[in-house]
Amino acid sequence: MLLITGCSEQSGEQGGKGPIKIGISLPLTGDFSEPGKGVQQGYQAWAKIVNDKGGLLGRPVELKILDDQSNADRVVADYEQLIGKDQVDLVVGPFSTRLVVPAARVAEEYDMLFVEPAGAAKEVFAQGFQNLFYAAPAVANDHYNYLAEAILAMPAGQRPRTVAVASMDDPFAQGTAYGLRDKLKAGGLSIVADEVYPPNTTDFGQIAAKIAASKADVLIGGSQYQDGVNLIVALRQLRYQPKLAAFSTAPTEPEFAKAIGDKTEGVLSPTGYSQDAPYPSNSEFVEKYKAQFGQDPEEDQANAYTTGQVVEAAVKAAGCAEQGECQKKLVDFVRKNKIETVVGPLTWDATGKPQGAHMIQQWRGGEIKIVLPENLKEADLLYPKPAW
Repeated sequence: MLLITGCSEQSGEQGGKGPIKIGISLPLTGDFSEPGKGVQQGYQAWAKIVNDKGGLLGRPVELKILDDQSNADRVVADYEQLIGKDQVDLVVGPFSTRLVVPAARVAEEYDMLFVEPAGAAKEVFAQGFQNLFYAAPAVANDHYNYLAEAILAMPAGQRPRTVAVASMDDPFAQGTAYGLRDKLKAGGLSIVADEVYPPNTTDFGQIAAKIAASKADVLIGGSQYQDGVNLIVALRQLRYQPKLAAFSTAPTEPEFAKAIGDKTEGVLSPTGYSQDAPYPSNSEFVEKYKAQFGQDPEEDQANAYTTGQVVEAAVKAAGCAEQGECQKKLVDFVRKNKIETVVGPLTWDATGKPQGAHMIQQWRGGEIKIVLPENLKEADLLYPKPAW
């Protein structure tokens, strides 16, 4: 499926040239379709805001979006088509580590800048890519850095002592969960349960029983949405009560409170984005995104918008946007500079890994609030959490 979106309403050409064409493959159907559509909206919001201001280099931005159907083979074919056949000027990345890695290989073969919004697992940065940059504050293993620091800084008499982990067999979910697990273990906490389950697991009876039997102080869930909810339901049935519970993504979804009811209080999750974050471009993004789509942006949309901001900064600095020698100028700019975005200022190491950490959110009084780091918090960290 080919969609052409984000075009300026000004028809024809600007500055004697046609539009800057940006190629994207996204999982609009299949396993990753829900976040894939969120990423699509983030890209569309960025394109509209840029075009409303006159475009890039005086030219409108045109997004060419293909549906990879959440399939790694399809995503390769899509980027081959976009770069080789359609001759787009620029490319940006899809959603999910499973799609980012094969897509990045194609971009690397064509020497194209490849900024991506959703490939955070460590294997993305172990491939030796020279042109890839992840447009978010931190990779999966660093999402919980602020929480790990806060736990290890607690007085010895208050600090939790034991940890239980349950993670989906998924690079992102495991990367996030294991990053926190390993930091706590290195800080002296004991890992008393460590379970892995396949995607689409619905019966958490055995895993929940092992965790409940461990009586772990800290519960880490390397989850997406439904599996995180199902695990919590199973643990509540067994009356397991951790002092701290953190889940990779489930608590950030709007449906979480409906699924858990009045038992959300104290549940934690990392996030790379807050609608209230005081970064200069964020208020404009929130206002114009809401006007365009009728709802507030979430993290998937923000990361896609951030990807656009990184590309925009590089194009303006290099003064070009096309295949060929221009791509090296774009890559060099991103590698050497700090770029201001809606998720804060971003810099990258030689592998394309961002050099930061995610904020930590906690459910408080029926709302989700930033509790870490201290300079961005909206509420204090609640520990221990109330019973669920």
